Amino acid sequence: MSILIGIIFLGVLVFLHELGHFLAAKLSGVTVEAFSIGMGPVLLHKEWRGTDWRVSLLPFGGYCAMKGEQDFEEHYNGNAQIDRDSFYGVKAIFRAFIGFAGPLANFLFAVFAFFVIALTGYTYYSAGNTIRLVTEEYPELHSAAADAGILSGDKILKINGTETADFSAIYTEVATHGDEDILLEVERNGETLQFTVHTDLNKNTGEGKIGVMSDPSSVEAREAPRYGFFGAVGQGFTQSARLVYLSLKGIATLFKGVKVSESVAGPARITNMLGETAKSGFSAGFREGCVSVLQFMALISVSLFIMNLLPIPILDGFLVLTSIVEAIFGLKVSPKVRNSVQYVGIALIAFLFVLAMSGDFHYFSELLHAKK
Repeated sequence: MSILIGIIFLGVLVFLHELGHFLAAKLSGVTVEAFSIGMGPVLLHKEWRGTDWRVSLLPFGGYCAMKGEQDFEEHYNGNAQIDRDSFYGVKAIFRAFIGFAGPLANFLFAVFAFFVIALTGYTYYSAGNTIRLVTEEYPELHSAAADAGILSGDKILKINGTETADFSAIYTEVATHGDEDILLEVERNGETLQFTVHTDLNKNTGEGKIGVMSDPSSVEAREAPRYGFFGAVGQGFTQSARLVYLSLKGIATLFKGVKVSESVAGPARITNMLGETAKSGFSAGFREGCVSVLQFMALISVSLFIMNLLPIPILDGFLVLTSIVEAIFGLKVSPKVRNSVQYVGIALIAFLFVLAMSGDFHYFSELLHAKK
């Protein structure tokens, strides 16, 4: 059931991505010949307003097939016979717009998701911001906080200027700053102190840690703030932009020795995690379920936004880059160069796919082993 739920929600994100391309193509005057959710053999289809709408066998991915997408060589050679309603029959800036519209649709979904979350608010459970050093219970572990002079019973008020009202906020701030110096503002016996702590890096997850624990007795239900309409809109853009920043930072963390097979999830694991998030979230209540699903879908949407804008052939980013260069400088990438670079791009994507799938296989193997 979790897989099925995950497939449905992923299908929504794919649909929105391809819908972005579709709408941009229509606005640019390009004929869309086919629009498919899923890849591979077509299961269902219906032609409507000049487009063949399809549902295909493989539930991952989709496509928006535009007229004349394969006429690259004719375009490079300046063939005047290219139809004006085809992909290479419109100006380069419109092709850049079409390529960017898919990732943009994913980013806008994240904005919408965070807008809804900020508008409705939600209940969550977390311990307070009074901490204990992990070495008190697990002497064999390292505590960067202890090295910096922090003591059990201290209350962490801020990290790098961001307020940390509970342990959940502490965890979030520390996790996103692995192997970095962070500034902690701490309250001790009514006095406010500041400490610079160099975080450790969890090589399995890529998360930062400082060797502190929460006080279990302080766990209680807390309410996330609710915003008015315009405040929620602002939160939508702010949180989405922050997620883009943290995602790019997470990619950079992969070059710090993090185990890529552990930290990079493939489509199977993402689908399962999304389904499990939906099930566990809704079991706590309808509002909490909606928030959990929207948060996770926003994360995936931002990942799709970033991934698809990478300047790699077969991804939208390469089309956007080459189209902008052509629009500004009048330079066209030759078919020979394009094909050569495309082979490299395909090899890179295939490598990442195999890496992600191997990580998924390892993840599910451990999951099955744990259940035995």
